[in-house]
Amino acid sequence: MKFSVFIAKRYLFTKSSNNAINIITLISALSIVAGSAALFIVLSGFSGLKDFSLSFSSLFDPDIKVIPAKGKTITFDEKTIESLQNSVRVADFTKIIEERAFLEFRGKNHIAYIKGIDENYLKVNPIDSTLLYGNWLSQDEPLAVIGFGISRILSLGVNNYTDLLRVMVPRPGSGQITDPTQAFNSSQLVVSDIFQINEELDQKYIFVNFNYAQQLLNYPDTTLSALEIRLNPGMDPISAQQEIQSLFGDRAEVKTRFQLNDKLYKMLNAENLAVYLIFTLVLIIALFNLVGSIIMIIIDKKSNIKTMHSMGASLKEIKKIFFLQGAMMTVFGGLLGLVIGALVVAAQLLFELKMITPTLPYPMQFTITNFLAVFLTISILGVLASYLASSTIRPKLLQD
Repeated sequence: MKFSVFIAKRYLFTKSSNNAINIITLISALSIVAGSAALFIVLSGFSGLKDFSLSFSSLFDPDIKVIPAKGKTITFDEKTIESLQNSVRVADFTKIIEERAFLEFRGKNHIAYIKGIDENYLKVNPIDSTLLYGNWLSQDEPLAVIGFGISRILSLGVNNYTDLLRVMVPRPGSGQITDPTQAFNSSQLVVSDIFQINEELDQKYIFVNFNYAQQLLNYPDTTLSALEIRLNPGMDPISAQQEIQSLFGDRAEVKTRFQLNDKLYKMLNAENLAVYLIFTLVLIIALFNLVGSIIMIIIDKKSNIKTMHSMGASLKEIKKIFFLQGAMMTVFGGLLGLVIGALVVAAQLLFELKMITPTLPYPMQFTITNFLAVFLTISILGVLASYLASSTIRPKLLQD
């Protein structure tokens, strides 16, 4: 083994007498370095984009959300409130009343969701960081916080006490409607602030205080549309989900943040996997250069191979020399590429070299998972390529 390693290192770090082989070896080494660096940079970029996309859901979606299993409402009685308050897993919870609403302002219309929230909402979802002016709701006044998209569609600003925003919601009840004017409950609001998260949420929601929504929809005190819960740090969401599900039984469905955004998570993971596979294919193509360079070295070292065989080296040991040479070239080239990739990622994080907008740098994230994934990928593919190249040595080569 020591003999094979010694000769492999000599062949790896010394130039060949044939200049063409030196050029081919250099090209194969550079392709390994460039491929591993590119794969690490791209994976770090997608990790940054994934965190950037999920940061919006962490602002708006709670750790745990309780929604009706059937219909639009759930019952939240004093016994359930006491159980949640005594739970070691639950840090805070907020009551939600939500309904689709028709908005009208100066002849412009838009359909959105009115979301009635209590005073604990910001403890569960820190959405106040997205406000443009910093004026959150009051539980005592008929105020609203609307999305930037709704503001743009309705040409609606803040603190306009002359022209109020009209909100109309379907009136609860059953049976046939004989008078269309009695089908809706209507009220007016003053917009106190505007939030901006993403295009979908900015056009979808209007926040009002809990009492206003309760009166507008004629809901009793124990009736909610949903319950949003923040867990204590370090708590397992699945265990908390099971505990809270046992409190509500079959009448409600309890979901974690991951389950609330399962389509987004699946999409981001699928994109990440697709990029990884595409760049792995590029690495496989690049490693054909490694196979070719090792075969060229074998041909160039044909006389040396015969000499080593005559001195007692077995065919297995000779194959191992060129296998180790290719494996070491792959490992060293992969590590060098990872170092270069890590420097590029660090430069972007520290100096914001690439900007999406004048104020938003391209998000990147350095993770050990990406580092290990690239190193293992390049190492495994390099070992396979080296084995394939070294397998071309046949007993006939020693006899010619």
